[in-house]
Amino acid sequence: MKQIFCVFSLLLFGVLLNAQTINFDKDETGKVPNDFTTALTGKGAEGVWVVLKDQTAPSQPNVLAQTDMDDTGYRFPLCIYNNFSAKNVDVSVKFKPVKGEGDQAAGIVWRYKDKDNYYIVRANALENNVVLYKVENGKRTDLPLVGKGRTYGEDAEVPSLKWSELRVYTKGNLFDVYLNGKKVFKVKDSTFTNEGKVGLWTKADSYTLFDDFNFRKLD
Repeated sequence: MKQIFCVFSLLLFGVLLNAQTINFDKDETGKVPNDFTTALTGKGAEGVWVVLKDQTAPSQPNVLAQTDMDDTGYRFPLCIYNNFSAKNVDVSVKFKPVKGEGDQAAGIVWRYKDKDNYYIVRANALENNVVLYKVENGKRTDLPLVGKGRTYGEDAEVPSLKWSELRVYTKGNLFDVYLNGKKVFKVKDSTFTNEGKVGLWTKADSYTLFDDFNFRKLD
């Protein structure tokens, strides 16, 4: 029994050691967080990603905010983490849609090659849904759900002005999506098979806050 416990402890330690959580609390306010690079898919303003103090932050005191509200429809500001790359990842983030007349969206990016090639799953408080896309050569395409086909994602309650958590668990060509701990759907796709970076995403005039960006590489 003792040996089994030791093996389990070592495995758990390995998982925890492999995981990274970025809560932006050590970053300077008013600037892009350390080790992140901003980019833009589509048209319009690139986006303004800055660290801010926020009293509602899940982990005090700071959050990451995308504050530019250019309402160009095909506009997707990105904030990509530079120091991590993987094919199979378990990645999550807490997010709070604050405002936006056209969109109030928050997304997770993975297998990011460049600003025009990556996977993205996003939640939108104005549409109350979660959708997973591929962005290939700059073109965004929603992907069909396993067992349901192309439904434009899944309806789900995404409240404005409240914190929620979005997560994607990726293994090979299968992607499991969760919202607030509940599995929403599964997608199967093989467009991008190599490792890539992870990051955060918004759309159009979304003013969105992020905290506790967590990711780990899977075997």
